[in-house]
Amino acid sequence: MKLYDLELSGNCYKVRLFASLIHLDLEIIPVNFLEGEHKAEPLLTLNPFGELPIFIDGEIILRDSQSILIYLAGKYAGEAWWPTTPHLQAEVAQWLFTAANEIQHGPCSARLVDLFNYSLDKNLALAKSTKVLTIINQHLEHREWLATKRPTIADIAVFPYIALAHEGGIDMSDYTNINRWMNSIKALDGFLAMPGI
Repeated sequence: MKLYDLELSGNCYKVRLFASLIHLDLEIIPVNFLEGEHKAEPLLTLNPFGELPIFIDGEIILRDSQSILIYLAGKYAGEAWWPTTPHLQAEVAQWLFTAANEIQHGPCSARLVDLFNYSLDKNLALAKSTKVLTIINQHLEHREWLATKRPTIADIAVFPYIALAHEGGIDMSDYTNINRWMNSIKALDGFLAMPGI
């Protein structure tokens, strides 16, 4: 299994983190992002969107961190991380979509502005961050995990850009339930850190 990877990408980190948690070996292939390697051949054939991560398992080629998490959990980790019961699977899926939308356009975008000088609306990113972080903090008030009574790929998908929110100038000190949840993730056997976390 190969992962075309950028160390500072939270989306790439999701895949590395989950593989570590389920004790799965990945061949990590660093991509020269600044030189635009991800937007040139042969990577552009693997992912025509010109984005990372790109994951390969035999003949399977996947882009998008959420889809890679679903694949890895379904093939290598099973029910514990990706439930097959429809309502539980839907609970997990709704957080995968939150990671790809509200978190991507909130904490992730704020970080892109501050850390990588992206030309995005920082005030809008901060407003979106406040909204999604408030919702998640309230959701976790009487829960240990986002979706079920155990950690799932929902937690892995949502975790990175919240844990990196400080790099976008977001003060996380008031989000006590989120901080407790993040500490629970960090305490999992096989937890893997990245720069900033």
